[in-house]
Amino acid sequence: MNMRTQMPIAIIAGVLFSVVGMEAAQAPEVEPPTAQASAEAPSQNQLPELRPGPSIEKAFDDMYRLKFDDARKTLADYDRINSGDPLGAAAEAASFLFEEFQQKGVFSSAFFLDDKKLLGGVDGSVEQNRNQRFLNADARARRLANDRLHINSRDAESLLALALADGMESDYDSLIEKKQIAALEMMKSADGEATRVLALDPSLQDAYVSLGVAGYVIGCLPSYKRAILWFGGIHGDRLRGIELMQNAASRGHYLQPFAKIMLALADEREHHYDLAEALLADLARQFPENPYFGQELAIAHRAAILH
Repeated sequence: MNMRTQMPIAIIAGVLFSVVGMEAAQAPEVEPPTAQASAEAPSQNQLPELRPGPSIEKAFDDMYRLKFDDARKTLADYDRINSGDPLGAAAEAASFLFEEFQQKGVFSSAFFLDDKKLLGGVDGSVEQNRNQRFLNADARARRLANDRLHINSRDAESLLALALADGMESDYDSLIEKKQIAALEMMKSADGEATRVLALDPSLQDAYVSLGVAGYVIGCLPSYKRAILWFGGIHGDRLRGIELMQNAASRGHYLQPFAKIMLALADEREHHYDLAEALLADLARQFPENPYFGQELAIAHRAAILH
């Protein structure tokens, strides 16, 4: 698969995720954004035109439209043609994690703006929430990626798949199984892998999603918790995290819509409701089948009027 022609976004994902572990990895150094930095992301639709036949792009497009079964069918067809592609397996893992996160309201202002939920995980016990299908697909993606990396350690696609797999498992450990130490270790691995991906090919902006979200969430922690992580070599900065998410929201591929979701939620936390509204309006237009984008847009619109 040609990365430059096949890369665009999504869930889960990997997803996710990497969504929102309470502790995460260090983001790369960038200049702090201006007050209006995240305003550049809205209204840009970077998804390429979908081609006939099974593709990872089509699968992610279905995920954003909440057609998770259709996405997995497409990925099964893709895998028959491209057997052993770790990005296909990572996309399958994303479909399971995105679906669970959607069902549990993770991709919502009600969750993301509530520190108790964001830092404490979803409701329910580990046994009730365990997602074995995600774990199996994620382990497969990691195995396939490592097999290729043993042959070529500079395989950017495999490194990206590995970063996505580890980032998604970090989010899963933190939000589903509530194992913060395990989540931190997995996120540190994803951080190193994403940094290597960007060093090999700076155009692979999807790698910025997990780094941006992690940096932002750590920056939102109370100062005493940030100090503890700082002594462990883990740093977070809200402004730096926003800029990294903006990079992926503007120029990402598979995870571009996911980056827009997270950037909009971060904008709401920062009381930049007009910026959040623009991002969510873009998503609602692009994916009209997904009612949650419209619901979140209405919430951001009301907040913008009140403020």
